[in-house]
Amino acid sequence: MNDQIHSDGSGHEHGELGDAEYAEFMELAAQEGFDPEEVEGALGEAGHGPLPVLAVVGRPNVGKSTLVNRIIGRREAVVQDKPGVTRDRVSYEAEWAGRRFKVVDTGGWEQDVLGLDASVAAQAEYAIETADAVVFVVDSTVGATDTDEAVVKLLRRAGKPVVLCANKVDGQSGEADATALWSLGLGEPYPVSSLHGRGTGDMLDAVLEALPDAPAQKFGTALGGPRRIALIGRPNVGKSSLLNKVAGEDRVVVNELAGTTRDPVDELINLGGITWKFIDTAGIRRRVHLQEGADYYASLRTAAAVEKAEVAVVLIDSSESISVQDQRIITMAVEAGRALVVAFNKWDTLDEERRYYLEREIETELAQISWAPRVNVSAVTGRHMEKLVPAIETAIEGWETRVPTGRLNAFLGEIVASHPHPIRGGKQPRILFGTQAGTKPPRFVLFASGFLEHGYRRFVERRLREEFGFEGTPIHISVRVREKRGRKK
Repeated sequence: MNDQIHSDGSGHEHGELGDAEYAEFMELAAQEGFDPEEVEGALGEAGHGPLPVLAVVGRPNVGKSTLVNRIIGRREAVVQDKPGVTRDRVSYEAEWAGRRFKVVDTGGWEQDVLGLDASVAAQAEYAIETADAVVFVVDSTVGATDTDEAVVKLLRRAGKPVVLCANKVDGQSGEADATALWSLGLGEPYPVSSLHGRGTGDMLDAVLEALPDAPAQKFGTALGGPRRIALIGRPNVGKSSLLNKVAGEDRVVVNELAGTTRDPVDELINLGGITWKFIDTAGIRRRVHLQEGADYYASLRTAAAVEKAEVAVVLIDSSESISVQDQRIITMAVEAGRALVVAFNKWDTLDEERRYYLEREIETELAQISWAPRVNVSAVTGRHMEKLVPAIETAIEGWETRVPTGRLNAFLGEIVASHPHPIRGGKQPRILFGTQAGTKPPRFVLFASGFLEHGYRRFVERRLREEFGFEGTPIHISVRVREKRGRKK
């Protein structure tokens, strides 16, 4: 969650600092020799909150992942000359013309998983759920197919801004093919070669016009709407059963067949005298011989629900070993910056031996989220369900906590004095000062005299939690290193 950040100096936001606090902070930065524009840029970057989301969609093998790699400037998305190879991670940060945004690669869908119509719907649904704008990629050498026409209808229904990318235009001879795509009714087709980079600049200029400066706030509004809780977890861990139990009635279908729930179900439920909005995200129905593809769709739907939520309640089947998939789902929630509660379901079925081994698994496999509240529940019997709401409230409190700059710097001074950074190469970098630039989740920016090693930043995060709580929330720490005096930029 930590990274050394480098601002382009274009941001002039100061996160959640009040005017007086900001003025005092800038004076401190000037005393330490930091350029004001650099400091403002670092604060804006650390305090930006969620970035605008751009979804890249299209039928299989039109070059979506190649285009994503071109946009983010590095080869990260899986590219293979075979439809449906994209798996697991689908989200990347990108920057164009000084503006940052998140790119979602929705490659990886296979036409035969649930039939063509369902495949197209799964892709378009994810674009609808998560995106502020969409790049629709069409193979200009093939032209608009029936599948493309189906995607157009779904995207038009979604009402999101769409930029039409006519891919595989490698030269002047392909321009006419791109022009033919006006027939889709989505406006100007931008001729692009994602493989060679031709035309991507003009397309990205159009993307920036389509993207909002900041995404629509999806949670925590001043109107006091219900807090949004996403129930996430791998198939058949009991998410639907848990939702029914907290609702006090059968709201969603429960079936032993994994993946019975096809669509996210939003339910307003009163718990502890408070109305919450629960989102059941149990994925989609699977055919046994095509589980891999269907799991990919399930992960897309889960990601979409997490993007809309404030708190992710991750359900884990305590009767089985903690799986790689469980860990991926937890990582998805943490990387999205959501408050986190881990619920171990089917607790009533465990014998003493299984409980012993589960505790060992938690210590080793989930050490990275030791800060998350944990509840041991039974969705079937209702055991310990009363502990769920306090755990959620604790996580939200940590997620929204902000430490005043003065108090934070006093704390940082104590850390530097009692546990200085190790000397490396004859130098000893030091934290000079810092501030909390934002909440939901807590985001800190530290200003230092030199590069802070990952282990030391982890130590700072651990001490922040010990001192100020932050239970149930990821913490993001960015570090700005002071430029050497007299060095040209």
